[in-house]
This record gives sequence, C-alpha cells and structure tokens, in this order.
Amino acid sequence: MLLGLVAPVCPGQNAPAVSLDTSETLFTVLTAINACGYDDELSTSAPLRLEVRDEVAKATQTFDQAKEETRSLCQFYQEHLQHDPSRNLAQYVSLTMFLDAPPTFQLKVKEGDLPPDAAQVAGIVPIIQKFYDVAGLHDIWQRHQESYSGLAAQYHEPLSKVLFDTEIYLKLPSAGYLGHRFTVYLDPMGAPSQTNARNYGTDYYMVISPGAASTLKMEQIRHTYLHYLLDPMAMKYPVEMERLKPLLDQVKKAPMDETFKNDVSLLVTESFIRAIETRISISAKSAEAERQAAVQRATAQGYVLTPYFYEALLQFEKNPTGLRNAYSDLLLAIDVRKEQKRAAQVQFAAKADPELVRISRPAQPKLLVTAEQRLSAGDADSARKLAQEALTTKSEDSGRALFILAQVATMNRDMQGARNYFEQALGVAREPKVVAWSHIYLGRIFDLQEDRAAALDHYRAALSASVALPEARAAAERGLQQPYEPPSHPQETKN
Repeated sequence: MLLGLVAPVCPGQNAPAVSLDTSETLFTVLTAINACGYDDELSTSAPLRLEVRDEVAKATQTFDQAKEETRSLCQFYQEHLQHDPSRNLAQYVSLTMFLDAPPTFQLKVKEGDLPPDAAQVAGIVPIIQKFYDVAGLHDIWQRHQESYSGLAAQYHEPLSKVLFDTEIYLKLPSAGYLGHRFTVYLDPMGAPSQTNARNYGTDYYMVISPGAASTLKMEQIRHTYLHYLLDPMAMKYPVEMERLKPLLDQVKKAPMDETFKNDVSLLVTESFIRAIETRISISAKSAEAERQAAVQRATAQGYVLTPYFYEALLQFEKNPTGLRNAYSDLLLAIDVRKEQKRAAQVQFAAKADPELVRISRPAQPKLLVTAEQRLSAGDADSARKLAQEALTTKSEDSGRALFILAQVATMNRDMQGARNYFEQALGVAREPKVVAWSHIYLGRIFDLQEDRAAALDHYRAALSASVALPEARAAAERGLQQPYEPPSHPQETKN
C-alpha cells in the first residue's frame, strides 16, 4: 500500500523514486515473531502493536491446527535467536525484502543468492505461509489500515522537508536516478529504537517502527538517503577509487565495520556523508567547535577522509555547481599522501557507532564450496584442509565448516570424531540444511551405538528443522520408523 509520494517521479518510471510505504509481507513476518516472544521495547511501542498481538493470540488459540502451526513457528524462532537483539530483528527484516506478497511469500531470488542474515532464517518461509492462514493475518491487516495510514501521515511532511533540504544543500535538481528507488517502510510491530536500512542492488530500503513517543527518525532517514544519492556517484569513478586505495592501510586498526576497511569506495562515501551531516545538522556559525568535534569523532572511528570533505564543502557551498558536476573534482583534489599522513596521526576510538545502512550481498564461501566439491569427488583430505582453513580464519560459515569436517570423519570411519563435529556444528549452525542433516547423522550414530532413545531425539529434531527440505525430512521419518542400518554400498552422499 503506497502511502505517499515524497519525491518526484523519475522520467521513464511508473513508481516514485522516493516513497513512504507499508507492506503486508513485512507486517506478517514481524507479527509472526511477535507471536513467539519477540517483546523488545514493547512498553515503548505504539498501542497498535499491542492490539495486533492480542488479536493474533486470540486467533491462534481457537482451534488445534492454529495451535500446532504456532508451535512450529515459535520453535523455529527460538532456535534462531541472536544474542544481539538488533540482529535478531534485522535478519527477519532482510528476509522480508526478498519475499513476494502474501499469500505465497515466495522468495524473489534463489536461496543461495540471499544475503547471509536473510539466508539463515529462510527456513521460516513455509511456516509463515501456513501461519498467515491459520492466524487470519490478512483480516487483521485490513482492519488496521486506517491506523497505518495515520502513522504515515506523521512522517509525510517532515520526511519531505528533510529530503528537500538535503537536495537543496547538495544543489541536486532532482533526487531521482533512473531505476533506483528509496522506500521508507513503516510498521509498528518492531522495536521503536531500532532502524533497519538496506541496500540491495539499486534499491534502498528503511524499516522504521513508530513508537508511543512522537520522535521521528529524520537523521537516520537522511543518512540512508545520502547513501542513495552518493553510492551511485562513487561507482562511476573506479579509476579514482583505485588511486585512493593506499588509505585503506591507515585504517586497519580502526573500530569501524570491516567493510569500510576493505572497500575504499565505501570508506570515501561514508566519510563524505559524515561531513555533509555535520554541515547540515550543525548550521549555526557559533557552533563551529561542535562541528569540529563531530568531524573528529567520525575520524576517530576510522572515516579518515571526513576532515578533507568537511573542508571541501566550505568551498562547495560558495559555488553554484551542483554535486553531480562537482563530485569528480572533489575526488581528484584528494592528496593521497597528505591524507595518509593525517590518518597516521589519528588515535582511533575504542569503538565505532554501528553503520545504519547494510549493503547486503550474497555470501561468497569459496573455501567451503571447494571443500564440498572435493568431498563429493572422494578427496576427503583436501576437503578437510579447506574446511579447517575456513574455520580457523573465521572467513566463512563455521557451522557449515564443522559439518564438512564431520562428514570427512564419517568417510574415515571415525565415529567419535564425526559425533564431536556434528555436535559442534549444531551449537553454531543457523543454516536449516546443516542443522537437519547434523541431527540425522547423529541419530544414525546413536542407532549404531544401540542408543535408540538418543537417536529418536535427533530424528525428531531433524524433522522440525527440515520443513523446507524434502530429502532431509524423508530421512528423518525413516529414522523414526526404524533404526538405521549402514548400506551395503558406499556411504550415502545425499546431504
């Protein structure tokens, strides 16, 4: 439901470049986790969140099927809880951006193309499909449309002003980029203090949960909007970005996120944004000391080009040239040696503010992909070395690496070693496939050790984890029906 156009429509586009919106898909996913114990900041949430929770609770207690589907949903939710509450919500927000509208909730991309945080909870999709029906979420959603529109009304005017003021400062005649969109989703079913911003390809999204207080998150919106404006500019100058790469050597010990230490274009853009924010948000001449303090804070976190851009903006403000035309000159004017010397003198802070915008890309687990290929080819030793390297360097999914090491131990007839690795994998794994098959293999190990009770426990756990994995589900059901017996032919490779 499109709630408001807050920026001009780009030429050649049917949809607005920047918009306020709501999403039944987002509502469904957030409401589902609320039904299973997601209570973060409930006391400061909008009253609408409590109303929806009460309606869902009543709907899911009316008949047995609803209770059963709710149990399945809540088991999945509990098994995928994160230690950091913000990441707990963030993984479901990320997944939602890749789901079609109800009632199908189909993935828009292949599961392997999901960003890592979304991939680890993708197994909830078939459960959500059923829960949506038994809880009557579509009817609940429709009943509250007027309330959702009211929330959007609070944001429309201040949001338009923030975007307009930003464009005026940067002297941009139009915020639109052909094919690029910036969407602010409003949904009160999340924690009010948490804001999730995402960049998927050419699209930028924000998910904001209005709370009981009337505080609007305009600074966070402006930060994401600046990424929407500046990220495409940075991508147009790969040669200049390559020239600036030596600066990455100066920020290795900075507390900012690792992505900024490995991608100079991200470092440049974030430094530029911090400088712009300082100029826009602290505008009084008498506040120059406050502005300098803000620049120093950004620099101490690792955004070492913030001082350069802050100084450059003083000249930019005096000239009529807009940012699109001035951007290349701003890059060319960076004296790399001078900035290296300046960065070398920075005393980095102990920690950095978390970056709001997550640039979500599919994971590229090259070591583990190769390890799996070597394992399928029967080269257990190479598979073991690659998996161990991934585990030691912490460069890829540790649960998957431990699972491969367990499979290698199985091939080597090291039952105790296999059991240890499968159990370790279950302690850290989030990928449904790894969880399900680890339980299945452990069930088989316990069957071979004539501990049927322990085996049955693992087969049941595998059954719960394999909702979206037909082969694993069939293997778990076989294990429940009768004890496992090793095949007379070489080890099964289906996993």
